[in-house]
Amino acid sequence: MNEANNPQDVEFMRAALAEARAAMAAGEVPVGAVVVRGGQIIATGRNAPIDAHDPTAHAEVVALRAAAKALGNYRLEDCELFVTLEPCVMCSGAMLHARLKRVVFGAKDPKTGAVGSVLDLFAETRLNHQTLVKGGLLAAQCSDLLKSFFGERRMAQKREAQMNHPLPESALRTPDSAFAGLPDYPWQPHYLSDLPSLQGLRLHYLDEPAAAPASAEPLTYLCLHGNPAWSYLYRKMIPIFLAAGHRVVAPDLIGFGKSDKPKKDAFHHFELHRQVLLEFVERLNLERVVLVVQDWGGLLGLTLPMAAPRRYVGLLVMNTMLATGESALPAGFHAWREMCAAKPEFDIGRLFARGNPHMSPAECAAYNAPFPDRGHRAGPRAFPPMVPEFPESEGAALARQAREFWQTDWAGQTFMAIGEADPVFGSPVMAPLRSQIRGAAQGPCLSIPQGGHFVQEHGEVIAAEAVRFFKPAVGYSAA
Repeated sequence: MNEANNPQDVEFMRAALAEARAAMAAGEVPVGAVVVRGGQIIATGRNAPIDAHDPTAHAEVVALRAAAKALGNYRLEDCELFVTLEPCVMCSGAMLHARLKRVVFGAKDPKTGAVGSVLDLFAETRLNHQTLVKGGLLAAQCSDLLKSFFGERRMAQKREAQMNHPLPESALRTPDSAFAGLPDYPWQPHYLSDLPSLQGLRLHYLDEPAAAPASAEPLTYLCLHGNPAWSYLYRKMIPIFLAAGHRVVAPDLIGFGKSDKPKKDAFHHFELHRQVLLEFVERLNLERVVLVVQDWGGLLGLTLPMAAPRRYVGLLVMNTMLATGESALPAGFHAWREMCAAKPEFDIGRLFARGNPHMSPAECAAYNAPFPDRGHRAGPRAFPPMVPEFPESEGAALARQAREFWQTDWAGQTFMAIGEADPVFGSPVMAPLRSQIRGAAQGPCLSIPQGGHFVQEHGEVIAAEAVRFFKPAVGYSAA
């Protein structure tokens, strides 16, 4: 009998669905039931095992109890029961003992269903009562409600596991209190700890949706920081990207920011950090990405798109390089590396203040926040020696492969911004990089005369120009 020929059945199943939604709102598995007699609902029930501390408090049993009490009789021979999920063995047995006239259910239950999915009690001819059964009524609606509930519960469990993932003995975790009250950094933290390459470490990232829908399909600005910075570096650019209608994702590299800090310098390797970023992009399934890079964000980030070019549509590149090992590293970098080796506990906030006199003391202090003591500073110590210097250096071959990709295969748009006061990766380094990226020479190159190495501290103008340049359009993608 189809639904069109039996509108009352549909009406009663919708009433059962309302009970299921009420169960879901109470945190119970969304199953609802109603008992009908003479065309009228006489009792309702919803799943309540958790709230009632009762393993028998399934929706059907709750409804049967209410119906029996209303009628003053445990026999319900002239009653029908409507339930959103195929009954289990317990509930099917209760229905047969109640001698219901008919049972109608919605979605099948392949794991515990006792009306044909796992077994069929109602087809057992040796029982002294037979009840008519009809399945599949409003099955899609009943099933979708269950899928939504279990999907949300899995996500909640995953978030909780990530937030409470035990800290490996090989690492340290900066206390949350160290990040309290940071100026201009209001965004909620997100964490991942189950990427294969993380080795149980917890990686922090920002993932902010657009402030308002973009006029076309929005872009995702993937912002990668360098050493010894963290995602705080992008606090002046993020609001502009969001206000333009785009998503922003900004991870903290392992060893930096709110991510876990391995205790040993030897943990850090070029290819390990690259692999973490590759897995991160895949896990979040980032699409229509504008890759935003500077310093180590570029050394690592510029090697990412060749692994999944369809994900990337734009490049915003600032004060960085492709370290192929084929030419000498800039003199400014050698000076930086020597300073780091001589003074491994240098004041990071003071470093930012020297290059950015417009920053407030609180902003400078925010760059020290991730590193409360020497034990947390393996990342800042390890990164300067990691820059590929020779052709056989780790990461140099990847950089050469990336150079080939950018020269011949890159099909997206490129926007370059240069902090001219940078003694490490200023114009003398950025000019060759511009020539290595297909189409970059024809694209904009924004010069920031007062901008130092961490040019994002002048990021408002860069972000504003970038959102004007990267015009999202449906169907726009890289090859």
